[in-house]
Amino acid sequence: MTANQSAGVLFDVDGTLVDTTYLHSVSWWQAFRQFSHDVPMANIHRAIGMGSDKLLDHLLGSDRDRSADGKVVDGHSAHFATYWDRLRPLPGAADLVRACAARGLKVVLATSASEPEAAALRATLGVDDVLTAVTSAADAEQSKPAPDIVATALAKADLSADRVLFIGDSVWDVLAAARLDIGCVALTCGGTGRAELAGAGATAVYEDPADLLASLSESPLARLG
Repeated sequence: MTANQSAGVLFDVDGTLVDTTYLHSVSWWQAFRQFSHDVPMANIHRAIGMGSDKLLDHLLGSDRDRSADGKVVDGHSAHFATYWDRLRPLPGAADLVRACAARGLKVVLATSASEPEAAALRATLGVDDVLTAVTSAADAEQSKPAPDIVATALAKADLSADRVLFIGDSVWDVLAAARLDIGCVALTCGGTGRAELAGAGATAVYEDPADLLASLSESPLARLG
């Protein structure tokens, strides 16, 4: 690592910066019901953060009939799309992203959302002018907890793993970052509790973007500057 190497912050978006976790849960529940899969909502919620390639195995079992998988995934996307014009950023989300950029950090949205969904999320946040890079599902062969999307985010922004932190809201975010030896600062605004996030290995845990912003100078992010 050279002294002048850039530092950066990688942001998960769904449930971390935009209030979508429960909307995704409902959308998956509706899609499952369309194809006679009765999956409890609480189980779905705990799987949010995985991509569809992992989520279906996790919730439906790897020995299932996979013939309708594509239709279930499309069903989730269709249901979730009905919420796009009502999406809202979580408290302090845009201000946190802008504060990180103002500190000289490269800012990357490391999302595994589809490109249309990623565009809706970016429109909700309104921070494109301070972003160094953005990922989407097309950038990852496997979704979280595999580290593919995190590795792509590093490459797109020309960042080194030892000079970044990942900000996420799920256990899957923490695990994906850890596979690249990247610290993860976790937020509970996606519905996962502080103890569970810390137990998965989160470097620090805050309530939401506004809470992290209020503590920014004392947070792990302060050590990146």
